[in-house]
Amino acid sequence: MTEMVYGATPLRVEDPILPRWWRTIDKMTLTSVLLLMAVGILLGLAASPPLAQRNGLEPFYYVERQVMFGGLGVVAMLLISMASPERVRRFATLGFLLTLVGLILLPFLGTDFGKGAVRWYSFGIGSIQPSEFLKPMLAVFAAWLMAASSDVGGPPGRALSFGVTLLVVGLLVIQPDFGQAALVGAGWMVVYFIAGAPIVLLTGLAALAVAGGYVAYQNSEHFARRIDGFLSAEVDPRTQMGYAQNAISEGGFFGTGLGEGRVKWSLPDAHTDFIIAVAAEEYGLILVVFIIGLYATIFLRSVFRLMRERDTFIRLAGIGIVVVFSLQAMINMGVAVRLLPAKGMTLPLVSYGGSSLLATGIAIGMLLALTRHRPQGEMGDILARRG
Repeated sequence: MTEMVYGATPLRVEDPILPRWWRTIDKMTLTSVLLLMAVGILLGLAASPPLAQRNGLEPFYYVERQVMFGGLGVVAMLLISMASPERVRRFATLGFLLTLVGLILLPFLGTDFGKGAVRWYSFGIGSIQPSEFLKPMLAVFAAWLMAASSDVGGPPGRALSFGVTLLVVGLLVIQPDFGQAALVGAGWMVVYFIAGAPIVLLTGLAALAVAGGYVAYQNSEHFARRIDGFLSAEVDPRTQMGYAQNAISEGGFFGTGLGEGRVKWSLPDAHTDFIIAVAAEEYGLILVVFIIGLYATIFLRSVFRLMRERDTFIRLAGIGIVVVFSLQAMINMGVAVRLLPAKGMTLPLVSYGGSSLLATGIAIGMLLALTRHRPQGEMGDILARRG
């Protein structure tokens, strides 16, 4: 009888997950990510054979591993990008707790591979660097705490997120890994600023970071040597920085040509920390500008989408991920042209490194999940109605 009067209640038929995912995903960001990975493989073909030869391996050993880990990163990215924001939050919270335990146990079970910093777990057939996975997980976890603090009767999320970030920074300094510590701290400060932190407090935190850098300079020979080398008026041409600068200047606008670069024979980290020097030497300014454009596209597209987002957690978590990702890219390229002191960071999605490629795939997957279009009023619509 009710149906005769009011009509039958229509059933809402959900779209299949793949068409819905494709319709709501940021395709330009996804395309930029895949292009960066393709550029990484292209540069790996040029940069890694000399290292393989020095280590007595097959010429394309490192390229094959980069393709394998890059493929795993793409699979992880696509699967995570289909998740809801709630599942992203749960996944990141669990991932943060696991990687934090891994970071705590590093001084006891980790290895330094002769590089003077205990950052890896070695498993014989491979290794893993917990800090690479910790960065995006912490960004989402801290964003959740800050968003929860604005709820009625919510926890003191901002104070908790500060304490957790301070713990992570301390664990990274112990390794020592001052570059990652600075990156994590800077990412947290940006999220805290977006969450409404007073500028006076942020200024105080920045002053605290500077004081920490001074203490590190006075007590760490490794840190002091890198700062002194950066501040020096002359660059030793036999150092990694000297080789990188020479390669960039030799490349010019169009580059020396595919396979014609020489820096890969001199730089031990040509396939990781200084991959942009290989790009500049062999392909010139054109490829470097293209790479920068892809990073800028990912950053700007993500920020513009997040600015229209109503949910506080989604805004903060997305900003945290994209800021850490973009800052790492800026630091890597800044080091290569001597705008920043040497940090030992990979170029996301481009450099060789299993942990880096897989962790970045997970991070971008969470970012794509958070920036998908959802059936809700956007922030601009709400402000327009209130006006």
